Amino acid sequence: MEEKIKLVAQKIKESKHLVVFTGAGISTESGIPDYRSQGGIWDKFKPVYFDEFMSSETSRIKYWDQRLDMEKSLSVSKPNTGHKSIAKLHDRGILKALITQNIDGLHEASGIPKEKIIELHGNTRRVRCMSCQKLISWKEAENMIDAGQRAPVCSCGGFFKPDTISFGQAMPVEETQKAAMLSSKSDVFIVVGSTLLVQPAALMPEYAKNAGSFLVIINLSETPYDTACDVLIRGKAGPVLKKIVAL
Repeated sequence: MEEKIKLVAQKIKESKHLVVFTGAGISTESGIPDYRSQGGIWDKFKPVYFDEFMSSETSRIKYWDQRLDMEKSLSVSKPNTGHKSIAKLHDRGILKALITQNIDGLHEASGIPKEKIIELHGNTRRVRCMSCQKLISWKEAENMIDAGQRAPVCSCGGFFKPDTISFGQAMPVEETQKAAMLSSKSDVFIVVGSTLLVQPAALMPEYAKNAGSFLVIINLSETPYDTACDVLIRGKAGPVLKKIVAL
């Protein structure tokens, strides 16, 4: 593993367009469960699909109850060594873009500017009205719940929902297109903590590789791109990234 880490560190130093792509695996070290592993979020909860949320008050209440349960870990989570290591690459002027499937906002909390972060699946710290598109903070939505609204409703009559992508909900077009463009421009593309199973986010390393980028995967479990990447490191995100950035 040490030789692989040295090679990745050297490629990063030589890079002119480094893009990092992160999944839930980078945030598990901050105490946030991932989605697909045993004991993960979907092992605990049955997902509420977007059409169910929009058509049924019972489903909206179920969705918000699940979100409140998730807040127990989200509210105390802090950027970990993995997040901070990527932030150091930004501080050094090396990182061109950070594409993430995560909704926890920990990359921004680590010090990476918002304009460098592409949140493909949204951000749970924001809440959006599904009718008028008004944005409020999580705290404002929480206050509405505390006041008795189990599924908060906007003043326009629309349904408030955390500004994240649910199953069956359309992906954000602008963010997806920007991520694809930046992936295709990358000369080094590093995947951290993602199983690369969720589309279209999982296409980003393919765009990068097809454009000639040096593809690195750092993940504990298998991904569909393991045989196509240039370097595969089986390990936890934080310790591996810390070693890479230290070289």
